[in-house]
Amino acid sequence: MILVTLGTQDKTFVRLLQAIEEQIEAGVIQDRVVVQAGCTPFSSRHMEMFDLIPMDQFDQLLAQCDLLITHGGVGTIMAALRLGKRVIAAPRLARYHEHHNDHQLEIVGTFEKEGYLLAYYDGQRLDEVLKRAETFTPRPLVSNTANMVRLIDDYLKQVL
Repeated sequence: MILVTLGTQDKTFVRLLQAIEEQIEAGVIQDRVVVQAGCTPFSSRHMEMFDLIPMDQFDQLLAQCDLLITHGGVGTIMAALRLGKRVIAAPRLARYHEHHNDHQLEIVGTFEKEGYLLAYYDGQRLDEVLKRAETFTPRPLVSNTANMVRLIDDYLKQVL
């Protein structure tokens, strides 16, 4: 199953859903596709569409999916990486009124450069990115939280 999530932004991201719909119609995507569209109105004959999904249902879908296709939101990307999911991230772009600025280009570019995900940039062919995703293994996400807690705990033991 492919989970597509566009976040909760107040701007639409029709461009990404159109690209996915085209790949389904071309037979490139044959999996079940579930979409959390947020504020993006989109009618699909092929995808299961939801505006917003309750968090527990979202977590279940994320855990079950084989591939996440998402916007360049850090929260969604990090949640998927914590589960070791393959991710294709498409940055929202200001020129299409999908966001106020192009900060998602930098976010997606950094995650891609570090080997955590595959990027789908404007002008690329989604079928090619999907093909690469079939054999892509994301770099494991290593959290630094435990180390930070230990450092704070050690500090507090010294000063108290």
